[in-house]
Amino acid sequence: MFKEFKEFAMKGNMVDMAIGIIIGAAFGGVVNSLVNDIIMPPIGLLLGGMDFKDLYLILKAADPIASIPAVTFKYGAFITVFINFLVVAFALFIVVKGMNKLRKSEEAKEKK
Repeated sequence: MFKEFKEFAMKGNMVDMAIGIIIGAAFGGVVNSLVNDIIMPPIGLLLGGMDFKDLYLILKAADPIASIPAVTFKYGAFITVFINFLVVAFALFIVVKGMNKLRKSEEAKEKK
């Protein structure tokens, strides 16, 4: 059983997938920093110096006597996460587009 597991874990696809996951996690950190530290501050400055993460609507006020926190609709945090998604999606689009172009040029060379 150990031998089968070793063969399964060491297949090229599994190693490639593991590397992709690790790089993806690191890329996620870079994108988060790009959005939070580079993109959002100028946008917040244009909107009067606010931080998007702090934008919310109070749906129900807190009750300090009963120790019940406020119920909030945190649309600013959603906007930040959505911008993260757009940056990741655009980066992946550029990578796939480049790979497709490279693949087409390789196929054209093989046909000659």
